[in-house]
Parts: sequence; C-alpha cells; structure tokens
Amino acid sequence: MRGGPLHYLLRGAAFVGEVRTAPRYRFYSVEDRFPALEDITGPRREGGGGVSAAAASPAESEPVSVPVAGELYDVPWEVLRESLLPAEPQELELGVIELEDGTGALSMVRRRSYTEAEGACRDISQHADWRGYIAALARAGSALPAGPPLSSNAEEA
Repeated sequence: MRGGPLHYLLRGAAFVGEVRTAPRYRFYSVEDRFPALEDITGPRREGGGGVSAAAASPAESEPVSVPVAGELYDVPWEVLRESLLPAEPQELELGVIELEDGTGALSMVRRRSYTEAEGACRDISQHADWRGYIAALARAGSALPAGPPLSSNAEEA
C-alpha cells in the first residue's frame, strides 16, 4: 500500500485507485506484519480451517464475509515476477479476488495449504482495512483485541 514499508517493490507501477473487495472474504493479520484475505465462499483451506459440514446452524457456524479496503495497481508482469512474488511471505499465495464492482484482480491471499503457528493469524474482519487496523493497534498500544487468534486446528469464526 502507498506509504507502506514494501511499496518500493511495486517499482513505479501505476496506482489505479482505492477499491473494496466483494463481500466474500475474511480479513486476517498475520503476526501484525501483513494482512491476508481468505475467500470464505470458495473451497475451504486444508489443515482444519473452515467450517464443518456437520455444524448445527448457519447462524452459529458460518463466518460472515466482509468487503475489504485495498489499492489497485497496474503491475507489469516483470515487476510481479521479479520483485513482488519473490518478496511475499510463505503464508500468502497469488490468487484472483473479486472486487466490489464484480471485476477480478490478482491479489496475494492466505495460502490454502499453509498451516500457521498457533495464534499467528488473527481475524480482523471487523476492521476490513489494514490501515484502520494498524491505527487501532497504535491507539491501543499494540494490545488490540482484534478477535480470536486462529490456529490450524481451530475453526474460523
């Protein structure tokens, strides 16, 4: 994101504008180092994530999806290949997301086959904006109760 510590990796890619995702995602903080999106309307993650098919009722078991704020860039393939992808953390993978207007875009998303350490990934969907979450952390002195931490053995809620 503009002003972020890794923005230089875009190597001058044109900023198209601020966008929001379609409301089909959950939003996570991975160790408060970077954000991660997960599509909860598609296939569930391996390793115990997701919702059990034998759950009692949708109201109790299904996570609520939210539209998440982001930025859209026109990134040349060589920048994606040579600069962005090699710098991405192992918890993320390249995926296709749906934007609020129904168009698609490439984005880094929560890796479906990755099993993070206990408590490493925190659901911050109520913020739906990385900058808003970071600002809330700063106001709370980094002790923001953002939601339950997730582990590979916990269901997403």
